[in-house]
Formats: sequence, C-alpha cells, structure tokens
Amino acid sequence: MTNLSEQIIADLLLEYTGQELTDSRRWRIGSALSGLFRERGLDNVEQLVVLLSEQRDNVLAKETVDALLNNETYFFRDKPMFDQLENDVLPRIAKQNEKQKRISIWSAGCSTGQEALTLAMMFADQPMRWKGWTIDILATDVSNKAIKAARNARYTQFEIQRGLGVGQMLQHFEETSQGWQPDRAIRDMITFQQHNILEPMVRATRFDLVLCRNVLLYFCADTRRRAFDRLAEAMAPDGWLMLGAGETSVGHTDAFIPARKLPGLYRPFEAAEAVEEQEGTNLAAAR
Repeated sequence: MTNLSEQIIADLLLEYTGQELTDSRRWRIGSALSGLFRERGLDNVEQLVVLLSEQRDNVLAKETVDALLNNETYFFRDKPMFDQLENDVLPRIAKQNEKQKRISIWSAGCSTGQEALTLAMMFADQPMRWKGWTIDILATDVSNKAIKAARNARYTQFEIQRGLGVGQMLQHFEETSQGWQPDRAIRDMITFQQHNILEPMVRATRFDLVLCRNVLLYFCADTRRRAFDRLAEAMAPDGWLMLGAGETSVGHTDAFIPARKLPGLYRPFEAAEAVEEQEGTNLAAAR
C-alpha cells in the first residue's frame, strides 16, 4: 500500500508541476509532508491519499504539491554567476537597449523571492549607471505558497544572513517585528506571479535575461524540452538564459547554445549565429 500511495502522490506532483518524483527521491515524501500531516491530523501517506480521494475541491491537492516542492534558495546563490551578469551580460544588454533604456528580466522558479531581490540589489548598488533606466523584473514560481512568501517579503535572521553581508543587509533591508523587509526601491522593480514554466508566458514584452536555475533538474527529457521551448518563446531574440550549475541545454534542445567563455549562460540559437558571424567561430561545435 505504501508504494501505491507514494506513486499516487508522485503522479499528483507530475500533474500539477511537470516535476518527476523519481524512486531515488521518494524517501523525502514523508518528511516533506510532515507539516501537512500535523495540520490535517494525519499519521501517514496512506491516510493523506484517502483524504485526497474524498475531497471534492483541489485545495488539499495544491497544499500537497506545495509541500513537496523544493524551495531552497538564498541571496546571491552561486555568486560567481551574478558576477558574470554584472560584469559581462548586463553591460551588453545595456548597449543593445540604449535607446529605450529598459531591461526586462524573468526569474523563473523564484521560490521565496531571494533571487529576484538579488537582481534588484545589483541595479540599486549602481544608481548612477542605471539612472533613467526602467528595470522590470518578473519573478514567478509554480508554488502559491512560495509566491505568497515572496510578496510578503519578511525574512528571518537566518534567511537574511544567507548570502548577504552586514553592509548589504543594512543598506537594502529594515528589521521589523515580523522580520527583515527589503526597502521600497528594490521591491518596486519586481512583480511576483504564480506561473508554471510549462505554460505560455502571456506578455507583450519579451525578456532580455531569463534566470531558470535548478528547475529543469526535476523534469524528464520530454518535459525539459517543452520548458526550453517556453523559455525561448518568452525571450528576446538577442537575450540571455542562465541555468543552474547542474543544468545544460546541450542535448536537450536546439533553441539555445552555450555562451562562449561564460559558463552557465546560454543564447537563443539566432543570437549565437550572429555572434558566430561576427567572431568567425564554429557554431556547430557548440551544439
């Protein structure tokens, strides 16, 4: 019965998010759902499955999926990647967008908001460089619970210290009775929205930069390909994609090519072709 119940829970996660809960990850079901068990007065997965079968609405199903999602995040996670953005990528985007003075960024799989706030802090730390520019950051996550936390933007002492120095804490955050709250200047750059990366992004403006880190890890090959297609649809033809350290586009899609000399960064195929023409490089070798 246990294996069957775990399979039902895994199927539920797959249905709502596209994420696979493989056999090697089934061990975490009990611990991930322990809080939900307490709230609902349940003892085990079998009881949860029975209750799910009796529910006429999908509230419990969504709560179950939310509990299973991995919302691990912190400020400036993998800092060398943000250094690449600041020193290499953003200057190139700024040069391309000099006329409109607008940069659009998508933080896909933003969890509780630290990644999007990290991006906003990067711009806020260079006020003269970005004076007169509109910085538009859309931060999305499939988890409703994570998005609510991101909008609330109250971080514990433990959360605020993960990735931030004391100077950054004091410059960009204020300590309140509910936790550390980011100041208005960086919050106003960000819009938080619940969204499944496998669904179309309905938006008039395409993104100059997309961060989709540690999301594709949990997809099967076909679902990962669909995700790459959605990312490509949402991105400007000359845009940039940042993936997580354990992720790559190579072998999974023809829509993106690794950026030369910038690990973890990828370009739409058309943009990579243009770079090849300018630099005389061999694009086929990067595929």
